[in-house]
Amino acid sequence: MNLGDNDTSGVPLDPVTSLYRLGAGGPSLTAALAGARASRRSLAVLHVDIDMLQLINVNMGEAVGDQVLAAVAQRLRKAMPHGGTLWRLSSDEFVACLAYREHETNGEALADLFRDALEAPLSIPPYTLPVTVSIGIAVFPEHGSDAAALLASAERALLEIKRGGHNNVGLYSGVAAKTNSDGGFAERFVEALDKNEMRLYFQPQVAAQDGGLVGFSALLRWDSPHHGLLRPNRFLGRVERAGLSSQLGLWVIDAAMRQLVEWRERGLDYLTLSVYIDSILLAREDCLDVIGERLHRHQLRGSAFEFELPESALALDAHRIHDTLGGLRALGTTLAVQDFGMGGLSFAALAQYPLDRLKIGRGFIRNVDSDPRSAAIVRGIIAMGHRLGMKLTAKGVETEAELGFLRRNHCDFFLGHLFSPALPAEVLDPLVQRRFLLPSAFAATRPERTLLLLDDEENMLRSLVRLFRRDGYKVLTANSVREAFDLLASNTVQVIVSDQRMPDMSGTEFLAKVRELYPDTVRMVLSGYTDLATITEAINRGSIYRFLTKPWNDDELRGHIADAFRSHERHREGEYPGY
Repeated sequence: MNLGDNDTSGVPLDPVTSLYRLGAGGPSLTAALAGARASRRSLAVLHVDIDMLQLINVNMGEAVGDQVLAAVAQRLRKAMPHGGTLWRLSSDEFVACLAYREHETNGEALADLFRDALEAPLSIPPYTLPVTVSIGIAVFPEHGSDAAALLASAERALLEIKRGGHNNVGLYSGVAAKTNSDGGFAERFVEALDKNEMRLYFQPQVAAQDGGLVGFSALLRWDSPHHGLLRPNRFLGRVERAGLSSQLGLWVIDAAMRQLVEWRERGLDYLTLSVYIDSILLAREDCLDVIGERLHRHQLRGSAFEFELPESALALDAHRIHDTLGGLRALGTTLAVQDFGMGGLSFAALAQYPLDRLKIGRGFIRNVDSDPRSAAIVRGIIAMGHRLGMKLTAKGVETEAELGFLRRNHCDFFLGHLFSPALPAEVLDPLVQRRFLLPSAFAATRPERTLLLLDDEENMLRSLVRLFRRDGYKVLTANSVREAFDLLASNTVQVIVSDQRMPDMSGTEFLAKVRELYPDTVRMVLSGYTDLATITEAINRGSIYRFLTKPWNDDELRGHIADAFRSHERHREGEYPGY
């Protein structure tokens, strides 16, 4: 049934949400129930309540409240699988139904789809509003044999779960008022860990330059024999209340390390893993010791890991957290802030901690290609992160338009359904074998970055070309100063790296001439020969931007070149007057 059709028997739609009202004509729950009975399928009925909508109406006005209703309705409708139906019930409530067979999307899975659809805040200018829903579920035939009974059971399930707070999902139990307690959950959860019911799913992380696969983000799932595959929002709150989040966090780290060992044994040593560490584990006195011991036991380098931190963790015991993060950094791990900007982290705290990356959540990415306010915020986050020496990862990239915007603004890494959903490890081989994801999209949105390398040693040039081509640059090479000038005359070059000891002219002399002819280039010397007086004079005159030494560290040298391109782009855009 197409929920967007407006022509069903001429019945008017609700003017705010453009949905049919339950019982006012249009699609019928009784008819859906009859169809499920005839086809021997189950039917889930969901009673969906928007949390705190009355506060929005009181504090911001009913016009804003109506916009929230319309936006929520649109997201729920888009999340609804084919064959389902969604109605508006009352001022802040909806009803949905979905018929299904075993192994198809059931009521709890549909509730997860609804909550995922509302994970990003709503943009209701001038407000950005986080909105959650509470959902009660009843299932035919277990919880009622007719429409009235199912609606009553779904409502009772909703009322029960709202006793425990907002943003919850509950299945009708038939038992009056008992679910405020988590009695027995801790034992069941520990048993689930022992029985290997926890799973890691993996979503690819790709590099902005060329779409190359650089690693995966590890995402937790609970494969419950009673409830199917559960996302963390279904159980993490209860895990925390039971005092088991630290134990779960260590399980995730162990599972991630075992996966990395398996990849290393297959020769996939370039893949990294991003793993979430919650505040409780991070605040433990022995956090650094337990992670270091596991790295040693699995014979893994810290550089294989990115640890993703919640903003709230950086507001805890600052001294201990700072020491732990410094220790993790010393192990070689990458430290990233999860969903930066959503948790109120101050800029002072951001500068205080030894952080490597900021992750931009879907809430900021949505509509970034069409909404000037969203675009300005994302550009600002990227620019600020780069100024602080950090890389930026955009999460939840779903369209090529979003990809193009983010690449033009020099975001460094991407995650999102545009590339792949999260998948179990056993089905990742096709992604790993392709190595480069969506090459056509990256070719269409590639910012032109041209690098000129000058060195009279052919072997040195070949090594540098191999190193820099992985970053997607157009690389030009020259063995002599004359050849370099010819290339500069016929190509638009942003960054130049020259050896210092050339037979016909020193690198600093060459770059001084380049400055006169091509003043907007970023010029660097790479050499094993160090004449400090000459180099210092060249830097002071502005002939060169940076002096780099041979032999080099690959990652550090690639970082210097990436910084040079960003400096050129900031200068071109007038952010500051020079290098």
